[in-house]
Amino acid sequence: MTIKVLFFTLILSAIAFSQKADPEKILENVKKEFDKIDDYQVEVKIKVDVEFLKMSDRKATVFYKKPDKIHIESDNFALLPKSGLNFSPFGFLDYKYTSFYQREDTIDGILTSVIKVIPIEGNADVIISTFWIDTDRNLILQVESSRKPQGTFTVDLQYLKTDDNYWLPSSMVFTFTLEPGLFPGRIPDEFNPDKNKAKSEEVKTGKVYLKYSDYKVNIGLPDSLFDENNLDK
Repeated sequence: MTIKVLFFTLILSAIAFSQKADPEKILENVKKEFDKIDDYQVEVKIKVDVEFLKMSDRKATVFYKKPDKIHIESDNFALLPKSGLNFSPFGFLDYKYTSFYQREDTIDGILTSVIKVIPIEGNADVIISTFWIDTDRNLILQVESSRKPQGTFTVDLQYLKTDDNYWLPSSMVFTFTLEPGLFPGRIPDEFNPDKNKAKSEEVKTGKVYLKYSDYKVNIGLPDSLFDENNLDK
C-alpha cells in the first residue's frame, strides 16, 4: 500500500509539474490576465541614464487602449520609443512564435517560470526573447530580448495593485545597448553636447527608469485620442 501511495503521489506530482511547466499555457494565462484591461491612463516619471546625454528627468502621461494603441503626452521627450513604454504582453508577443520552458528562477524572492520564445515568421524583428513570469499572479517580471537591428534590451518590472484590483507596473527599468547609429530614438542636439564623440564610441549600455502612478483603468478612452497621433508606430 505504501508503494502504491508513493507511486500515485509521484504521478500526480509529475502531472502537476508538467501543467505548470507548459510554456504556452503560462503565456496564455499572462495574456488573459492583462486582457481584463480595456484601457488605462497613467502618469509616468522618466529618468534617462546614458553617459553622453545630459538631460533632466521628464514626466509623461501615457494612454493605452487594447490591443496595442499607445498615446503619449510629454514635454519634448523624444528618446524612448513608444514600444519601450508599452508593457503589455501583447506588445512583447506581437508575432507568431514557439516557446520553451527553461527552468524556475527567483526574482526578489518571487518564484518565476523562465520561458524562451523564438519567432517562427521571417519578418519578425525579434531574434529571441526570454521571459521571467510570476505564475501565481500571471505577470511578467523580466524580459530579455534580442532584436534586429536595435540590439539587446532588458525590461525589469515591479507591480502594484490598483483600487480596482488590477496588477499594473509601479516601476520599469528599460536597459538597452547603444550602438553607433542605432540609439532608440533621435537624440536632440540640446541633450547631446558631445554628439560627435558619441558617434565614434564603442557599444555602451543605457538605462531608462520609469515610475508609474495615478492609474485610471477602463475609463472608456475614445479612439480619437489615438487616431490623431496615428499611433506613431
